[in-house]
Amino acid sequence: MVAKKKNKKVNNQLLAIIFHIGLGFLADVYRPIVMFYVPVVVIYFVVRLIRKKDKEKEVLFAAAYITGAEVFFRMTKALVFYETGKYLVILFLLFGMFYRGFKRKAYPYAIYILLLIPGIFVAMQTLGYDENFRTTIMFNLSGPLSLAFAGIFCYGRKLDFKSFLKILDALIYPLISMTIYVFLYGSGQVDKLAITAASNPSLSGGYGPNQVSTMLGLGVFILYARFLIPYKNKLIHFIMMFFLVAMAYRALLTFSRGGVFVAILMAGIFTIIIYSTTGIKSKAKVTLKLLGTLGVTFGIWFFTLIQTGGMLGNRYENKDSLGREKEDITTGRLDLLLAEYDAFLDSPIFGIGIGKVKSYHEEILGTSLPTHNEISRMFSEHGVFGFLALIILLFAPVISKFQGRKNVFFFPLLLFWLLTVSHSSMRIAAPGFIYGLSLLGLIYNNGKKENTISRKQALPQR
Repeated sequence: MVAKKKNKKVNNQLLAIIFHIGLGFLADVYRPIVMFYVPVVVIYFVVRLIRKKDKEKEVLFAAAYITGAEVFFRMTKALVFYETGKYLVILFLLFGMFYRGFKRKAYPYAIYILLLIPGIFVAMQTLGYDENFRTTIMFNLSGPLSLAFAGIFCYGRKLDFKSFLKILDALIYPLISMTIYVFLYGSGQVDKLAITAASNPSLSGGYGPNQVSTMLGLGVFILYARFLIPYKNKLIHFIMMFFLVAMAYRALLTFSRGGVFVAILMAGIFTIIIYSTTGIKSKAKVTLKLLGTLGVTFGIWFFTLIQTGGMLGNRYENKDSLGREKEDITTGRLDLLLAEYDAFLDSPIFGIGIGKVKSYHEEILGTSLPTHNEISRMFSEHGVFGFLALIILLFAPVISKFQGRKNVFFFPLLLFWLLTVSHSSMRIAAPGFIYGLSLLGLIYNNGKKENTISRKQALPQR
C-alpha cells in the first residue's frame, strides 16, 4: 500500500514535469494558448483549496505556482492586467487566512501596511483621484502588499519539511515551461542576437531580461538546493538537474547580471549552512557535489562565453560591446538612487508620495525611469514611515529566528528578497512571497510539530 502511494506520487510528479515541458513547446507554437491556461490554473487551485483539508499547504502551493509562473505569463501576453500575478498571490493568501487565520505574532506586518497609507494621501494631492492615480497606486503597492500578506500568513506558522520541498517544486514547474519557451524563442540564433554587451530581451524570450534573469536565478538556487538534498526518484532527479543546467545557461544569456549574482550568493550561503551542520559522511558528499558543481559551472560559463563571441565576458567585466571600460557599473542605478535620496531630503516626514519618484527622476535627471531599488523608493516616497516599514521587514524575521524557529532555507531566502528588491525593486511577486517562505518554521515526521527538524536531519533525509 505504501509502495503504491509512493509510485503514485512519483507518477504525478513526472506528469507535472512532462506537462510543463509540453506547455513550453505549445506556448512557442501558439502563444495565445497560455492566455486560456491562466483561468484554468486559477480555477484548479481554487477547487483544491476548497476540497483539500490541509489548507495551509494548498495555499502556499497555489501561491508558489503563481509566483513561478508570473514572468512566463507576462512574456506570453497571457495576463489581462500586468499585476495579475501579485493579485492572485494576495488572493490565495487571503483565502488561507479566511480558513486558517493567522498568528497574533504577525502583527508587525499589519503595522507595515498601515505605514504605507500616508504615502497614498500624499499622492492624492499630487496625482488627483483619477485613472492615473488608481493605476499608479496599485502598480506601486501590489508588491509591498503581496509581501505583507505573505508575512502575515507565514509568520509563526509551521510546515513539515517534505511539504516545504513540494512547495518549492510548485514554483519550479512553471519555470520549466518558461525555460523551454526561452530556448525556443529565437532558437539557433544566439551568436546573431548577442551583438551587444547590454541586457538582451531577444535572448530572454522577448521580455525584460531583469525579470527573466531573476526568476531563472531563483530556479537555479532551488534546483541547486535539491542537488544537495536530492529527489528520491533518480529519473526525476536527473530531469531536474538537467533543468538546473538549462536555467543557469539561459540566465547567463539574458545578459542581466542581477539574477545570476543573487543565485550564486544564495547557493554559497546554503552550501555553508549544509556543510557546517552535517556529519563527516555528509560533508564528504557535499564536498564532492560542490566540486562537480564548480566544474559544470565553469563549463557553462566558457561555453556561453564562446557562443556569444566574448560579449558575455564584456558584460560581466563592465565593458561595452567594443571592450571599452564603462564608467558606471550600476548601469544608471546609482544616479537613480542619489535622486531618490534627494527626494527623501526634500520631504523626510511623509515622502513625496507613492508613484512620484518616476516624475522626480524626470525632473532631476531628465529621464522618467522607474526605480530599481525598493529600499530607496520606500525612503523617497514614504519618508520616515518608509524607514519604519523597512525596520519591520528587516527585524521581524531576525527576531523570529532568534526565538528558535528552524528553517534551513532562512538565510538564502531572506537574502533573495533583500538583494532582489535592491536591484529590481518589487516588479514581480517573487521577492515578497519568498520573504514569506523564509518566515516558516520547518518540522519533521509528517507534520508532528513536537519534532522540529534540525539542519543536520535535513540533508540525509532526502
